Amino acid sequence: MHLINADLHSHSCVSDGTLEPEALARRAHAQGVELWSLTDHDEISGQRRARDTALALGMDYLSGVEISVTFAHETVHIVGLGFDADDAAIEAGLAATRGGRRQRALEMAQGLAQVGIAGAFDGALRYVGNPDLISRTHFARFLVDSGVCSDTHAVFRHYLTPGHPGYVEHRWAGLGDAVRWIADAGGIAVIAHPGRYRFTATEEYALITEFIAHGGRGIEVMTGSHSAAEQLRYADTALEFDLLASRGSDFHGPGESRTELGAVPDLPGRLTPVWEALADRIQRPILVST
Repeated sequence: MHLINADLHSHSCVSDGTLEPEALARRAHAQGVELWSLTDHDEISGQRRARDTALALGMDYLSGVEISVTFAHETVHIVGLGFDADDAAIEAGLAATRGGRRQRALEMAQGLAQVGIAGAFDGALRYVGNPDLISRTHFARFLVDSGVCSDTHAVFRHYLTPGHPGYVEHRWAGLGDAVRWIADAGGIAVIAHPGRYRFTATEEYALITEFIAHGGRGIEVMTGSHSAAEQLRYADTALEFDLLASRGSDFHGPGESRTELGAVPDLPGRLTPVWEALADRIQRPILVST
């Protein structure tokens, strides 16, 4: 086992998490995380706050982001790690990706209104820290707090997913665009939670091979949404395709996430952790001698 407690997938209120970047860093540290990354959706404006707090607490830090892409008519997420968070090209690409969220949210609200759920757009906005990043998660919180569903997991069983009220497909960045933005900024691109996508075996093979062809190098093996069987499956996938393995909780907030920060299983020793390839990109606390 690789025993370092690395959590390289988590979200703050800068995207669709509930905690400020500083509070999220403190929670990660309290949970024993040694190497942390904030990976907000399509947004890197929280990076400096997350990094500075992590380093002050004594944690190592890797810059991070989770980019939404469209592949085979499915939304796929690509995590970027260890890139230059001041890179102008990646920020421009992310800004373009964020641009269509408001119109999509308005259409989602219209779909919910058609089944008798009124005021969903304004309701969801109450949970948004960054209006440019309004998402299904914010609608889910509105539906829970307004009593439509018991929890956010119930929301996604009945609403906001394909075939259910409130779902609106959105075309995000292209897979090659996202991987290139990350790589050109000095980072490594990782396929996030591959077990979540509704792909056939052929479609998943196409995703992985195209991802690699564009320069992608990693895959999440241990993540909050993977079952034990999926953890084994994607460990084998990492070996089969010679991909670096990543680990992260995909934590969004207390009482809302399936897995606590730092609580996913360790990576098997037969895999190569993504952080080994990013050793020179890890930002480490400055130790002051006395």
